[in-house]
Amino acid sequence: MDANLLYWKSHGESVFSRLKVWVNLLDPSFLLTSNAEIQETRTQLRSEEKVKKKDEHAWNISLSSIHPDSGSVLPLVFRPPVFTTELHCRVQLCKQKFFFRAGSDSISEAASLDSRDSLICHMCRGPSSNYCEPTGYKKPTHSKFLQVYRTSPTLRGEECETGIQVFDSNGNTVGISKAAAEKAVMETALSRAVLFGTTGAVPSLLVSVLKRTRLFQKNSLLIPPIRHISVAFVLGLMIPLSFSLFSQMGTIRKENVEEELQAKMAEGQLFYHRGL
Repeated sequence: MDANLLYWKSHGESVFSRLKVWVNLLDPSFLLTSNAEIQETRTQLRSEEKVKKKDEHAWNISLSSIHPDSGSVLPLVFRPPVFTTELHCRVQLCKQKFFFRAGSDSISEAASLDSRDSLICHMCRGPSSNYCEPTGYKKPTHSKFLQVYRTSPTLRGEECETGIQVFDSNGNTVGISKAAAEKAVMETALSRAVLFGTTGAVPSLLVSVLKRTRLFQKNSLLIPPIRHISVAFVLGLMIPLSFSLFSQMGTIRKENVEEELQAKMAEGQLFYHRGL
């Protein structure tokens, strides 16, 4: 078992502990770490005897830059800190788009305040656009929730067909399990559904409540910026939280894996790398 997986196994027992780790890993400054520094850090970590006594900064570099299955350096665009960097870029684009269209958007918002339910940032609908586009809330958010939940198994369908590695409590490889792969993919799909569903629902609920107040009834121009800011804020909070819902080192009980693996098991459960 890779050192990164051993770290998750010992430090990812609760949602709070996992959240603490993910908040550190999503720091964009780790994108500036060179390959030479990453390799040097890995060598340093391998030379240590006890996982719990290793340097926290070195661990963060390893966890954010190394693939725990292959042990190879991740391409820059696939490292966890990219999520926060991409969020920042999209928020800036949203701001530019909003201020550029402030006049027309504000007039449109005031004219159709009662007929249109809400606007959501287009970045919550998918990575294909760099700008925010107005659209109705109920249908896009609901369909986005279902789309993410259904799409994740499709994107990682190969894992369900071939299976993923499972380990015993000592980190020794027991074999390949399709049942563990299916469980890992479903957990990931659920975490993504929570991420995008919450990001779509909370800002809309907030705006719906604010529209009933006297202040926002008289100043409808405040609605669009509040909506954009709340989307960015909720998304920023939900990224590490959604990653922390399930441990990176998942467990599966003996009776739920394939029969050939059950014969090799001396314990009641196996461990697997869930992935992102």
